[in-house]
Amino acid sequence: MITKIGKSARQFGPAAAAVALCMGSLPAMAADAPPAAIDTGDTAWMLVSTGLVLMMTVPGLALFYAGMVRKKNVLATLMQSFSICCIMTVVWMVLGYSLTFTSGNAFIGGLSRVMLNGLGAGISKGSDVAFTMAAGTPAATTMTIPESVWMTFQMTFAIITPALITGAFAERMKFSALCVFTILWSLIVYVPVAHWVWGPDGWVASKIGAIDFAGGTVVHINAGIAGLVAALVIGRRKGYGEDDLSPYNLTYAVIGASLLWVGWFGFNAGSAVGANGRAGMAMATTQIAAAAAGVSWMCAEWIKTGKPTVLGIISGAVGGLVAITPAAGFVLPGGALMIGLAAGVICFWGATGLKHMMGYDDSLDAFGVHGIGGIVGALLTGVFAYGPLSATDASPEGVSGSFSQFVAQAESVGITIAWCAVLTYILLKLIDLTIGLRVTRDEEMEGLDMSLHGERINS
Repeated sequence: MITKIGKSARQFGPAAAAVALCMGSLPAMAADAPPAAIDTGDTAWMLVSTGLVLMMTVPGLALFYAGMVRKKNVLATLMQSFSICCIMTVVWMVLGYSLTFTSGNAFIGGLSRVMLNGLGAGISKGSDVAFTMAAGTPAATTMTIPESVWMTFQMTFAIITPALITGAFAERMKFSALCVFTILWSLIVYVPVAHWVWGPDGWVASKIGAIDFAGGTVVHINAGIAGLVAALVIGRRKGYGEDDLSPYNLTYAVIGASLLWVGWFGFNAGSAVGANGRAGMAMATTQIAAAAAGVSWMCAEWIKTGKPTVLGIISGAVGGLVAITPAAGFVLPGGALMIGLAAGVICFWGATGLKHMMGYDDSLDAFGVHGIGGIVGALLTGVFAYGPLSATDASPEGVSGSFSQFVAQAESVGITIAWCAVLTYILLKLIDLTIGLRVTRDEEMEGLDMSLHGERINS
């Protein structure tokens, strides 16, 4: 049975709510109290946020990635993001939402919302009421938006996560393999991690005490590590290190990065699940961290190469957005500035020095930006968290930056990396053994636009 998640907990974002819900098995209170009404202001903001996060994938990420590949692979790259949007919508509706956000156990959710069964309960003749989400939690924790909005908001997170992975193996994976991998990876890797961190009884939040406001571990570390494993398993592009692999159209990439930046306000400020002060602070910290990371990446590149590049500054801004994601609703502006400055420099090193030192072909730096940025952000959340921002009814003092919280964050990072790396490797190997992962040499040389989709860009 789905339980109540309330405004007092949910306004502080998915991670803080998970902490509040999992702080012990408390008996339900005021069971006979009338159901809470939907707050139209909260609902309006969450409808907008949901649209903003969807925009991050289509067209944001699609253009960002398409602008960084070669001309012969632009349409195939756009196709990857668009098709994942379609595939994941169905997967989330059929099974993903239920396994993530209903009560099951500390590892995985239940089946009460399979095919979104029961989602329409309480919505008749305009009598919208708050929905319930996790058995055994205080009735004081009541969500103030329709469950349909919450489900769709979280669907957009499930969409963008596997789409991010495609940047690591751009220009060389079979489309059929991508479709199968997306379905399996989302259910076997993404859904459990999302349940551990945000679910009503997830063990990362309740046992370890780690916090993740909007997806540092669930989205970015998960996607980054999966991308690194995929790049290693599939291997380098033909001509890597020898041929000209420079981006086809950086204008597309700048437009895509800009759409990602704007959409990220829905991603982070929307994770407050309400039109409230937490959303306002998350918006402010998101903007500050993105700008700081863009500046620090630009300066690092300028010092190293003598020229600041367009690709560099947009990559830095995205790295800052990634790093602030787990912290957005838990830190003050000063902490956001420090996180952004650190993320820009460290992600620059990850996308250049580390990649070249290790020799892997992370085509569009999915690991260098999202994996490393997510790790930086998750760890620094444990340093800069400000207690009052993460306070809930169950934890009135909130979570403050400390050595113990840093350790808890590090544990959650390590668990996510291990889980994702092992299972992603197994899935890729199984797919390779059955239908194959990589296009043929001739197909790769011709380009995926023509060889896989029979289309060619005209301009």
